Amino acid sequence: MPVTSEVSEDGKMTTIKIGGRFDFAVQNEFRDCYYNAKTDGGAKFIIDMGGANYMDSSALGMLLMMREYLGGNTADISIENSSPDIKNILTVANFQSLFHMV
Repeated sequence: MPVTSEVSEDGKMTTIKIGGRFDFAVQNEFRDCYYNAKTDGGAKFIIDMGGANYMDSSALGMLLMMREYLGGNTADISIENSSPDIKNILTVANFQSLFHMV
């Protein structure tokens, strides 16, 4: 499965792992990973891009929709383990000003 999620035992951190292509085809899977998550009490979200080999503009939109759903400027979301190509896409889109980039 291209998108999976794992919630920490205390429920305060959700890690969403992206594998393969991050595009419109995985929209529902991606949304389901955060849509019903507990967001009260400072929940943290990590998007692990270590398995992603492709990302398009629909993926950028999905990340923005996630951020808005989780509280906009108050959302605690990190994007981690991006390949150089994906990191370049995120940088060109100025996502480092909206997400923690690791």
